[in-house]
Amino acid sequence: MPKLTEWAYPLSESLLAGPLPRRWNHCQGVAQRARTIAPVLGKDAELLEAAAVLHDIGYAPDVAKTGFHPLDGARYLRDVARADERIVNLVAHHSCACMEADARGLREELDSEFPHEDAHLDDALCYCDMNTTPDGTPTNPIDRVNEITSRYGPESLIGTFIRRAEPEILGCTSRVLERLAAAKRQPM
Repeated sequence: MPKLTEWAYPLSESLLAGPLPRRWNHCQGVAQRARTIAPVLGKDAELLEAAAVLHDIGYAPDVAKTGFHPLDGARYLRDVARADERIVNLVAHHSCACMEADARGLREELDSEFPHEDAHLDDALCYCDMNTTPDGTPTNPIDRVNEITSRYGPESLIGTFIRRAEPEILGCTSRVLERLAAAKRQPM
């Protein structure tokens, strides 16, 4: 059986690289960030990396149906790609998706179809996404939120959602960094 990442990278690339090369670069950067926190993920490290490289496939023209990329990506992974259920759930709820779903009137739909994964994995994927620029390079969550707000406009649905989500995004980053620091203090 192939490793999750051996399946996930080509799938994400096939959906994003041609029509959305910048989004593909971002997904690769998010996956790279996931590899950097592998020490605190244990047996879930590969699962998170696979979810990271796939997290934005809902933007792909062949996948986008509702305009809400976490839901579209998760449905595609579940219904078409027959992906691991945990990856599907992580993609569905990545980076405070429930708050955006509220703003779009899709929260009940999202929650009824896709249960949340472990909180530490939700935190980890949010950390990876919100600490990576649209071009795939490392950043920090404050600059990332500012970039998103600027790109979509402060009064847009995305602009207002991301500002509302900012405290939780910062909390996810803080919790992941605390786990990384604790792991470094552990004796070998």
